[in-house]
Amino acid sequence: MKILDIGCGKHKTPGAVGMDSNPRSDADVLHDLDRVPYPFPDDEFDLIVGNQVIEHVDDVLAVVAELYRVARPGGVIRLDTPHFSDIASYTDPTHKHHLTTESFAYFTGDRPDFDFYSHVRLRPRLVRVTMLKLWRLLGFELAVNACNRYPALRFLRRFWEQYLCFVVRGKTIYFEFEVIK
Repeated sequence: MKILDIGCGKHKTPGAVGMDSNPRSDADVLHDLDRVPYPFPDDEFDLIVGNQVIEHVDDVLAVVAELYRVARPGGVIRLDTPHFSDIASYTDPTHKHHLTTESFAYFTGDRPDFDFYSHVRLRPRLVRVTMLKLWRLLGFELAVNACNRYPALRFLRRFWEQYLCFVVRGKTIYFEFEVIK
């Protein structure tokens, strides 16, 4: 399995090709994520990992399109990012985007009224929100993520994100997508 770790920093995924713009990182390839195209051929990687990096890029649509290009058909893209309700989303001055669980709906077909923004098609495999230990113990994290197992419960996540998330705050969002080509 060929793995690409974008914005790998000092914690590159074991066995991955690391790409980062910082020469002090563990990167194998020095390249700025905002400069496309990336120095890889089409359909090169089975798995693409981006840990706490997508919120730093200038153009999320362009970066996702480039990840799609270098991913093999059926490949997997895994991204995690702070939830927009977490204070960490706003305290880091290098964060350019504050994302929700719906931020990648343009690519999944869940927003057909906006599907003309991108040719990229991704199938969501998992979208998981993490929360502080207190909210986990009280069952909020379980309720918010119940739609991963029971899609009919998606309204719980939407209700939380629209009305409750600044009281019962999220910490991170983990996205896992299958590349559809």
